[in-house]
Amino acid sequence: MTPGLAASYVVDCPTGLAGDMLLASCLDLGVSPEVIHAPLRALGFENGYALRVEEAHNGGLRGLRLEVESREEHPLHRHWGELRQRILTAALSPFLHDKVLSVFTALAEAEAAVHGIAADHVHFHEVGAMDSLVDVVGVCAAIEHLNPTSLWCVPPPAGRGGVATAHGLLPVPAPAVLELARCHGVELRWGGDWPEAELTTPTGLALMAVLADGFGWPEKLAPEAVGTGLGHRELDRPNLLRLIRQHPQVSGATNQPRWQDLIIQEAWIDDVSAEAMAWLIQQLRDSGALDVACSPLQMKKGRPGTAVTALVLPEQAADLRRIWWRDSPTLGLRERRQGRWVLPRRRGVLSTPWGELAAKQMLKPDGTQSVKPERDALQQLAHRAGLSPETLWQKLSQERLQFNPEQEWTC
Repeated sequence: MTPGLAASYVVDCPTGLAGDMLLASCLDLGVSPEVIHAPLRALGFENGYALRVEEAHNGGLRGLRLEVESREEHPLHRHWGELRQRILTAALSPFLHDKVLSVFTALAEAEAAVHGIAADHVHFHEVGAMDSLVDVVGVCAAIEHLNPTSLWCVPPPAGRGGVATAHGLLPVPAPAVLELARCHGVELRWGGDWPEAELTTPTGLALMAVLADGFGWPEKLAPEAVGTGLGHRELDRPNLLRLIRQHPQVSGATNQPRWQDLIIQEAWIDDVSAEAMAWLIQQLRDSGALDVACSPLQMKKGRPGTAVTALVLPEQAADLRRIWWRDSPTLGLRERRQGRWVLPRRRGVLSTPWGELAAKQMLKPDGTQSVKPERDALQQLAHRAGLSPETLWQKLSQERLQFNPEQEWTC
């Protein structure tokens, strides 16, 4: 499958989140198996597994069921240091290097925390097995291929009861699942009438903690295609996971506004200098925030503070979080999902008697167009003309200036 127009994706996991179900849903959505095999060859695992994919039914509903058959004569309990070195030296794309390493790092740190050992000493019993390696590398490769504009995961169910592992019978949710949820701020659905079983696995949760832009329910659902991955366990309900591709937003010269999903990041800060605050704001803007705003407020103990609010795209949220942690003293960061309607616009230049003026042209729903100059460019031109920016723009607005577009309409 070759992805078409940019689209967002939603992972719906009503009966749990597992690596094999995620990978099966990607294949059911049309991702070619070769997308999965290629990076596994680069890692040197081409002779270590066979991928079995079949169309099947669970609870009366169809989907793909996936099974990884290990061809290793002596299954290994791989050491994290060995696996990390293999990932670092493999000929993978930058995306796969980053994401595969991040997933296994998250798993290693979670296992280390619950067992009270250093992460480098973790031996991957379940995770190091060939089926989990294929799940992690395969899902990361499939997501790279799909290239979503955003990826959201519905909060997964925790499950209940116990699960058999290399360490014996462990409670559900498994300790590593709880640690992953704690570290990555994931809310697991809990209680109610969930089946007595392990529903969310460490591998499945680590994949979404790294790959998804967030956990929650989308404000709207406009499915264009659905890939269904089936679980192996028979439950009292269909055991499946669905990867939903939303209808893409069509670009081009349409005069209709487009809905844009956004994330609002905000922190209240009362213990930095004005210079440090200015640095934080500039770093957020330089790192991709659509806008950053500040407002004064009175905080506890009567201290004056500042509310810093950044408007970011979902796919930028993780990178921007790193800026907050690095360049501000805040101990917490609020995030909430919002959205906005945006008009089609394009950049270009206006030809004036004093030279070209960078500007932006907007297309309104009634078909009319308006032009707004870039402020920095207007100030430079005003200085050249010996006028104030406001006076210059007033004079230019009275003339029929030619707008020369430099890009297609975008939202």
